[in-house]
Amino acid sequence: MKPVDTYFFKQQEPYQSIMLYIRNVILKTLPNVEERYSYNIPFYYYNKKPFCYLNILKGTRFVDVAFLKGAILKDEFPQLHDYNNRKHVRSLQFVSIENIDEPLLVKVIKAAAALSDK
Repeated sequence: MKPVDTYFFKQQEPYQSIMLYIRNVILKTLPNVEERYSYNIPFYYYNKKPFCYLNILKGTRFVDVAFLKGAILKDEFPQLHDYNNRKHVRSLQFVSIENIDEPLLVKVIKAAAALSDK
């Protein structure tokens, strides 16, 4: 089993289900995306550049879907959170599968991946 698979299956519920759902959305939205295990979390690369990662931040109760150049997208997507005053990273945060707005997630994934082309 790949390290990223091991990471997902070690997560407790509901985090495991949320992360696997988001992973599936990322992989079907960007068929050429590369999934890697870096810094002990799953990272997603587009055009050989990292553009997002999944994480459960200590002391929180949500899955953080973080976009590395998310600050550039904040005007287009006001739903992106600036958690802990991160300089460039902005994220979508999910506490359950039911609160995932998949059309929004797909739009943000595509916009974040497009920034990798620049």
